[in-house]
Amino acid sequence: MTTLQTAKIEWRDGGVPVSHQFDDPYFSIVDGLAETQHVFLGGNDLPQRFRPGFHIGELGFGTGLNLIMAWKAWVQSGQTGPLHFTSFEAFPMSVDDMQMALSAFPQIERYASSLLEALGDGQYEIHTDTLCANVVIGDARTTVPEWSGCADAWFLDGFSPAKNPELWDKDLLSAVATHTNPGGSCATYSAAGHVRRNLGDVGFVVERVPGFGRKRHMTVGHIGTIT
Repeated sequence: MTTLQTAKIEWRDGGVPVSHQFDDPYFSIVDGLAETQHVFLGGNDLPQRFRPGFHIGELGFGTGLNLIMAWKAWVQSGQTGPLHFTSFEAFPMSVDDMQMALSAFPQIERYASSLLEALGDGQYEIHTDTLCANVVIGDARTTVPEWSGCADAWFLDGFSPAKNPELWDKDLLSAVATHTNPGGSCATYSAAGHVRRNLGDVGFVVERVPGFGRKRHMTVGHIGTIT
């Protein structure tokens, strides 16, 4: 059984959660919802690419905000069946901290409540008519290679490569590429040169595009032809 090491949180700038382990915020102090929309949904051409059975993989579950925004987009796009979402997280937030962080966004309260209720029951698997989600606890360098699934899109949302280099090394990104369906994609807020090189080296066609807020650039990638 995996030993659970919960995240240690500091609250700054009027309620933004910051990781004590990595000294990095979980979402933009400007607008976390808009950041997720721009970087992870827009960067993967979602919801335009949604189709039945679509699967999103994520490095860094954090507050659950990315899952919620993807789930909301899925429902609003009128898809049938559930969105599949698998996230890999080494230091899960406590439900109380997650609830405090998500309370900043009343627009997503309906989805946040469902997520928090499931997590409050000690579950890291969530199954509804519109979502099948699994949060895999542990070091992603071990858990991603061991994963039996494949994603159509990846949200690469680890903390800054300068502060959390383990989530950006070539071996892990190679495992991400291996667990990406043909025509799959990835997106990250990071535009660090070594991140782009590593993604390119493991098989992604990489592009630097405009970032969100104060970040001038971000990175997107795809394997083969985007579907």
